[in-house]
Amino acid sequence: MGLDTKSPVSPVPLSTLHERSSYDVADFAVPTGREEEWRFTPLSRLKGLHDAAPAAANVVVQVDAGPGVTVETAGREDERVGGAYVPADRVSARAYASFEKATVVTVAREAVVTEPITITVTGSGQGAAYGHTVVRMEPMAEAVVVLDHRGSAVYADNVEFVVGEGARLRVVSLQDWADDAVHVSHHHALLGKDAVFRSFVVTLGGDLVRLSPSVSYTGPGGDADLTGLYFVDAGQHLEHRILVDHSQPDCKSNVVYKGALQGQDAHAVWIGDVIIRVEAEGTDTYELNRNLLLTDGARADSVPNLEILTGEVAGAGHASASGRLDDEHIFYLQARGIPFDDARRLVIHGFFAQLLEKIEIPELRERVLAKVEAELEK
Repeated sequence: MGLDTKSPVSPVPLSTLHERSSYDVADFAVPTGREEEWRFTPLSRLKGLHDAAPAAANVVVQVDAGPGVTVETAGREDERVGGAYVPADRVSARAYASFEKATVVTVAREAVVTEPITITVTGSGQGAAYGHTVVRMEPMAEAVVVLDHRGSAVYADNVEFVVGEGARLRVVSLQDWADDAVHVSHHHALLGKDAVFRSFVVTLGGDLVRLSPSVSYTGPGGDADLTGLYFVDAGQHLEHRILVDHSQPDCKSNVVYKGALQGQDAHAVWIGDVIIRVEAEGTDTYELNRNLLLTDGARADSVPNLEILTGEVAGAGHASASGRLDDEHIFYLQARGIPFDDARRLVIHGFFAQLLEKIEIPELRERVLAKVEAELEK
């Protein structure tokens, strides 16, 4: 299920783009912006998270969970903390070294939790804060977890999803921060044999958000689906960096992220890395990123990468595109008496519609839709 020991440095490079992982901050130099993994991130806006920002207790984590779920706090010495994920950059390592207590949520073996487990992270100040969350799905368990980020904060954290054999976990992570918030986070899912993991990331708020979802497998038959939706306003920097590491045979992964951008200096970054190792025969993987540029002055950087080390794959591909609203679609709707603003809204709704259907919690789906509507009103 997890690592038996916490080795300080990963002995095997993850890939040519992910060469180091360590719990020790000293193993990572302070980034300058010239490094491949940091070249898109405006370091001056991280407010010291990458350097030496001192910790300040201004973020509160609350968990709402029902029967079959155990919620605990744990220290860094607890074997469940850091057992599935080793920090892969300096900010992640600082978060691991600086959090006070980790939140550990465990779903019991074969438990089917019908109500969502909601983890609410609320910021209330400008000082830097650090956190760590572990969600453990014991074998054959099923649950839905909602990560709800809100308020104002400068926050770095790591989230581990440990999905046991035959377990099913659905996660919705909502970044609904205030306009001045900074959030740098790593989400790592470790999938056991025949485990199913579904992730839906919604990033709307914050001044700068850099979210790095990753997946790895410990047995055959693992199935991961990573979906993302983001809407970038003037001056915002929203960055998503995905890594799927296929090291077991007959596993699947599917990545679909879509974003809309409007306003001067609205900036979206999407990096999609998929590794298929020699031993990962029978892998079936695909990744897709689409960006809709609604105004001049917006910029989208989209970089899909495949590293395939075996010829015995079921399927592997990627696609990426950024473009403006289709004039023909707008004209078609206007020709039928629909005003321009309404036509524009309909096209954008259509762009996001297939993704929104994946949010199975009606109240949350309506909340996200309302947020998108509010963005369009701007």
